[in-house]
Parts: sequence; structure tokens; C-alpha cells
Amino acid sequence: MNINVILFPDFETLDVFGPVEVFGKVEKSTINYYSQQGGIISNKDGIRIETQKTDNIKINDVLFIPGGGGIRKEVGNIEFLNKIKSLAEKSRYILTVCTGSALLARTGLLDGKKATSNKRAFDWVKSNSDKVNWIQQARWVIDGKYYTSSGVSAGIDMALGFVSDCLGDEVAEQIAFRVEYNWQRDKLRDDFWKQ
Repeated sequence: MNINVILFPDFETLDVFGPVEVFGKVEKSTINYYSQQGGIISNKDGIRIETQKTDNIKINDVLFIPGGGGIRKEVGNIEFLNKIKSLAEKSRYILTVCTGSALLARTGLLDGKKATSNKRAFDWVKSNSDKVNWIQQARWVIDGKYYTSSGVSAGIDMALGFVSDCLGDEVAEQIAFRVEYNWQRDKLRDDFWKQ
């Protein structure tokens, strides 16, 4: 399984590294980090990651898009949106965490599909497309090849759910146990949706 993580300035740390912790435990998985221009991408937590240009993506198994404060700028970046759309159309699966679904929604690929996002930014995310069937009370949502999750730690639950869907429940359970994580398996149970 090849995971292509798309980064941008001010990405949310746990949006990326929670799921990456899960994906990294999948046998024979590879994880690569990309950004629009390549080079070092950093966030407000002081994380700095070396990335390749999105033009360098060759294997399109899983496209992974986190959220974070930087998304609010990127939803207006037409060149970046077009690249995301092109990559998503070629990818076998697309996973978003938190406000990453707003970026995907702006491409039009979620039109007519069910999706969710961070509940504290839900109104803003919805304002990026009225053609998406936004599901507020959900930990994560699956619609075809699109997996979207609620905020931050929900990405870990979605990642485990994705692993379960692709490789079986036992593999996902072993990973959750290995990282000592209490997996919220019910994608419709979201304790934060009314906060």
C-alpha cells in the first residue's frame, strides 16, 4: 500500500501523524510526503517535513489530505486544487482528515457524495460546497473511494477503519493494540459533534 500524503504550510500535526502511525504498521506500506512546490513544509507546532513536488507522484494507491489552519488559504489556490483533483481522479482511494475535506470539496469531486469534517469548523467547511451531502454527526464517512473524517484524532479511527476495510479487522485490531489506541470502531458515533 502506497500512501501519498499531501502537505501545505500550517497542516495539523495529529491529522497527519496519527494516521501515519497506523499506515506505517501495515506490512509493505510506503509513505511519501508531497507538497505543491516540494521542499520543507512546516506548521505552527514546529514540525518540518521534507516533501517532494506533487508532480513526482507515480503510484496512486492512496491520496491522503490532512486539515489544519493552512487549508483556509489553500481552498483559494486554483493551481493546487487542480493538482489535487487530478491526483484524486487517478487514486484508488482518497482519505481526508478534519478540514481536508473542504479542499477536496472545492475540486467538485465530492459533489453528490456524503462527507464529514471537523465539527468546530463545520460551517466554514460546508461553505466551500453546497453540493456535498455533509454529515455532521459522524466520526468518519465512506462514499465509494472517498473516506472523510471528523477533526484531528478522528483520523486515527478512520485510518484503522480503512485498514480494516482493505486488509481485515484482525490487522486493524493488531495495529490498534500495538500503538495502545482505543479504536472508536463505530463511524457514526462522534462524541464531539455537539461541542
